[in-house]
Amino acid sequence: MITHPDKVLFPDDGITKSEMAAYHEAIAPLMLPHIRRRPITMERFPRGIASKGFIQKDVSKGFPAWLKRVETPKKGGIVNYPLANDARSLEWLVNQNAITLHVWTSRVPNLGKPDVCVFDLDPSEDDEDALREAALWVRDVLEEMSVPSWVKTSGSKGFHIVTAVKGRATFDAVSGWSGKVAATLVARHPKTFTTAFTKADRGGRIYLDVARNRPGATFAAVYTVRARAGAPVSAPCTWDEIKAGSVGPRSFALRNMAARVAKVGDLWAPLGARR
Repeated sequence: MITHPDKVLFPDDGITKSEMAAYHEAIAPLMLPHIRRRPITMERFPRGIASKGFIQKDVSKGFPAWLKRVETPKKGGIVNYPLANDARSLEWLVNQNAITLHVWTSRVPNLGKPDVCVFDLDPSEDDEDALREAALWVRDVLEEMSVPSWVKTSGSKGFHIVTAVKGRATFDAVSGWSGKVAATLVARHPKTFTTAFTKADRGGRIYLDVARNRPGATFAAVYTVRARAGAPVSAPCTWDEIKAGSVGPRSFALRNMAARVAKVGDLWAPLGARR
């Protein structure tokens, strides 16, 4: 049950809470297999994206008894993360005015062993050609290692490139490996890539963020909506689309995803079978 369905969450577009709920109901069959059993961090906007939102990890209070959660340790205490294992749970998250869902790279019950590895391209400047070329370079390095990769729009400024992991490796192993891949890319293309965390040190280069592969780190869930005008969606795309320049970081949005999915289905469906 969605409360306050007429609440406007995206004022420039007139997108209401009800429309957000309808989108998630429709996308749930594709989205849930990718986010099921992953701890979720909610990016909530109770007054819509025109007002300041907040990040919420813990649902120790005010949650329904049926909602699945997972308890994880933190310094000085614990965090009870929500899980979206079914459409009902996804609807509950939407009802909390959660616009964007950020997920771990591992799943319950094996939270110490990630099943995906993420390369997040975060450009310092708005240069679509450079961003597209950079994404293809990441793909090429992974192909040299015989590692298949999948790509999605971030719904923000860049692209997320993901590889599947068998689930036997630790966070230290996956993080270390992704760091070596990043170092290779920086060495080959020093004018394009950087791993400098501080924006002042990036010098206009694309930040190759592999910190998403550390314990407790998150990345924007596939098919999640981003808190930007137009309600862009972090949606799967193909390498051919990247190469052709027909897809950019915000090409897909809440209101055009139905047509997109009807045309291509779930482009990430094969991911889990090729670890």
